[in-house]
Amino acid sequence: MKVLVLVLLLLSAAGSAAAQTRFNPVLKRELDSLYAVDQKWRSLLFDRRISRRPDSLAAALGVAKERLGQYIGRRMQQTDSANIIRVRAILKQYGYPGKSLVGEPTNEAAWYVLQHSDDIKHYLPLVKKAAQRGELPFRLYAQMLDRQLMREGKEQLYGTQAMGYSPLNPATGQRKSQPPFVWPIKNAAGVNARRQKAGFSTTVEQNAATLGIPYRVLTLKDVARMPK
Repeated sequence: MKVLVLVLLLLSAAGSAAAQTRFNPVLKRELDSLYAVDQKWRSLLFDRRISRRPDSLAAALGVAKERLGQYIGRRMQQTDSANIIRVRAILKQYGYPGKSLVGEPTNEAAWYVLQHSDDIKHYLPLVKKAAQRGELPFRLYAQMLDRQLMREGKEQLYGTQAMGYSPLNPATGQRKSQPPFVWPIKNAAGVNARRQKAGFSTTVEQNAATLGIPYRVLTLKDVARMPK
């Protein structure tokens, strides 16, 4: 009897694992929707083609032009908070929803929600395993790792993250944005070799140019001396 129960339990576990690796069109549609919401407010905030038309955008959203940035930022935070709650539940049920489960590029949807959350440190090992299995592009794991390292005040490895400070001017009482910079990189001389191995198609210099940032090699001591 004990042997029979053990066999049944093993068969049940195997069936559950198989169900999680079969393509799931319902989950794919949900993750596609989560990704669309994740990107909606960011595109309004950061897409220069849209931000160049603040008057028409403010009118379309029904908000005063001078409050446009604040409004979009608040809505972005609200959607991020709602999205991460659902993604946590998906990760608990399925593990990371990779390409075997939801196809490409939907396998990147949960990554975007995590990348825009405070949960990176908790889920980074799960994302790493998915990347190592080929369920997610390894460069996305590299980008998430860089963000967590930056949050911890450590050197990044792949040069994907940038930072900018807005120090307070004591004379005016106002904060003034300073030019952004690429966060310090460990062994910066070897970063492009690491990027290529991780699957990036650009160099760190090209990536910085895409972000509109002049690339320069900085150390953590350089950053510590910056006004904040």
